[in-house]
Amino acid sequence: MSEPIQITGLTNGEFFQQYGGVGRIGFVGGADPTNRLIARAQRHIDADGVWSHWSHAFLFQGPRVDGHHWIIESDLDIHRKMIRLGVQENRIAKYSDDEAYPAVGIIDLGLTTEQQQQALTHALELVSTGTRYSLREIVGTIWALRHPDWRPKENLLKQEKSFYCSAFVRHVLGRAGLNLAPDVAEKNTTPEHLWRLPLPHTKWLMLRDRKPTKLARVVGKVRAHAAKRRNRPSASD
Repeated sequence: MSEPIQITGLTNGEFFQQYGGVGRIGFVGGADPTNRLIARAQRHIDADGVWSHWSHAFLFQGPRVDGHHWIIESDLDIHRKMIRLGVQENRIAKYSDDEAYPAVGIIDLGLTTEQQQQALTHALELVSTGTRYSLREIVGTIWALRHPDWRPKENLLKQEKSFYCSAFVRHVLGRAGLNLAPDVAEKNTTPEHLWRLPLPHTKWLMLRDRKPTKLARVVGKVRAHAAKRRNRPSASD
């Protein structure tokens, strides 16, 4: 696995602006509990059980006439009065919040212009046909992570015309002739599998200290209060 180039001193927006490029793979690790659970589930990939940095992966489409970098991803995008579940186009500014996404990374596979076109053309086709996000397949992947013999096999809960984030990236780059995780079935592919891909590549990584979540702060206060009560002298002392 290629060692990443460690980057410091940039905002997420500056990082993506500087290292994002057409056909490159983007990664983010979110700080909220759901994203942390995704990162934790991938610990089974690591020989020492180390959590992954990553909870989401996407494909860079490149800058447009509006001056923004755009990405294509399969995601659960939930806003008030609007829910998008599936393959979609978004500005990379979606992941510009440094506190919400303290881990960011990019992989450059050195795609040719033809490979870029093949991957993006198929990705846009999946956008136009309304390809759905697959929560069901995530459950199947979690099973495969816990049972390594299942990782090369078809996802137990495989669905047609649906992908979660990293399986989507794996699929569209496969159309460009690249097999990013030879020992893992396409729909068992996690962001960590993509980060560890065996093909020649360059990757950049930027990590920040994660601030404790609201839940972690509450739990910490409860534990501190309980410890204080245990250590308080009793009336009989």
